[in-house]
Amino acid sequence: MNITVRFFFGFLVLALATSFAFASDPSPLQDFCVAANDSTSTTVLVNGKSCKNPSLVKADDFSFSGFKYPGNTSNILGAAVTPGFVSEFPGVNTLGISMSRVDYAPNGGLNPPHLHPRSSEILTVLEGTLYAGFITSNPDNTLYAKTLRKGETFVFPVGLIHFQRNIGKTRAVALAAFNSQNPGVVTVANTIFDSTPSIKPEVLATAFQMSLDEVKQFQAKSWADIINFDS
Repeated sequence: MNITVRFFFGFLVLALATSFAFASDPSPLQDFCVAANDSTSTTVLVNGKSCKNPSLVKADDFSFSGFKYPGNTSNILGAAVTPGFVSEFPGVNTLGISMSRVDYAPNGGLNPPHLHPRSSEILTVLEGTLYAGFITSNPDNTLYAKTLRKGETFVFPVGLIHFQRNIGKTRAVALAAFNSQNPGVVTVANTIFDSTPSIKPEVLATAFQMSLDEVKQFQAKSWADIINFDS
């Protein structure tokens, strides 16, 4: 193999390694790109969002007040997530960061098993006591979980199923930080049993070792979505 070919393959390996190493949000090429929600003030698309004309940007674009008030936990899961992703908080566009507030009702409020396909998560308890954990990928499927109290923090690796449950007698509140402006959320139960269109019951019956009637009962349930995307 001559030196030109060796150089080419070496460069290719380095390029592939670099692409995997930086598989999160790309670094911005300007100071900021406040996401614009209308077409009158846009100039260019960056990370799928339009940039607001810099001459129209204000300090308020870099501020978010959605975490000031408790979320409504009066649902079957007893929890509420208030996201501060790019759609709700335009100032984080291209910055590779976002946050969310999670409220949990007393005695069992649950942020159900879910994953973030584009981000790791670091969660800090502000009030109350949570039981939190995540499960590793196949074939080990190892559970890492512990009780978290006020001021304690837990990290959930990108793409792994995780959860939090309020095990206290009072409400609990947590703040979650993400290394993506749009981490995405895949709630396991909702995705499997409440997809549109529905997954064929035969598929789920075999996968979960359930009867067809049991699968149909699950698919007929009303699956709560605790994320408030209107914050």
